Parts: sequence; structure tokens; C-alpha cells
Amino acid sequence: MIQRFIELGEGYSDIYELMELAKANKERLQHMMAFHTIVNNRAVSSLALVMKPTEQGKFQAIYVCREGIPNPNITPNQRYSLFEETANELDKVIIQMDVKPSSLYPEKELYYQHLIAILRLNHYILPLQ
Repeated sequence: MIQRFIELGEGYSDIYELMELAKANKERLQHMMAFHTIVNNRAVSSLALVMKPTEQGKFQAIYVCREGIPNPNITPNQRYSLFEETANELDKVIIQMDVKPSSLYPEKELYYQHLIAILRLNHYILPLQ
């Protein structure tokens, strides 16, 4: 099983693409997530969609808008509200987690491997096979 983060951007205009992906793939959508962290003394969030693995190839995509949205638990904002509305439309609960910032890692790929490990440990995605 290949599990990979696919970064769309930081959540400005690309958050609309994230929501369209969720709506267009509602039968494949497994989870909607918000990863909260602190970057440069600012509380920010990454929004993500965890898709169900593909039948052929066993590929599991995790689409993400990384660390560009204010943490909604501290600063309510319109972008997170739109993500919440999409979750309600699709009958999903947004899973929220506090994580380390990506800036602690020398490469983004290491950061995403860290998040994949957290998702596996919490049984949100399948374990390594």
C-alpha cells in the first residue's frame, strides 16, 4: 500500500479545490482532517482529505493544504467555516490533531512521513503492509 500526501498549497484559493475534491469523490472520501500547529508564533492549521485506497495499485491519497489557515479554535475564519460546511454536507466529522510544524523537518517528505505514522498509529489509515 502506498500512502502519500499530495500538497495543493497553503489553503488560500486552493482550499476551494480541496473542497471540490471532497464533493466529487464523496464515495472515496474516508476522513476530513485538521492538523493544528504553531508556525512563527502563529497558530495555524493544515486541512486534509484522506481518501480510501484505490482498488488497483492500492494507492491512498491524502490531499492537504499545509499550514496556511488560522487555527479555527483560536481565530475563527471563513476558510475553515467553508471546510466545516463541506464536512456537514458530506456527513463527515473533521478529525482534529495537534502536530509539530513542518519547519522542524529538513524536508517536507520527512514531515509527511511523520504525519503518516501518526495516522497509522491512530488507525485513521491502514498500517504498513
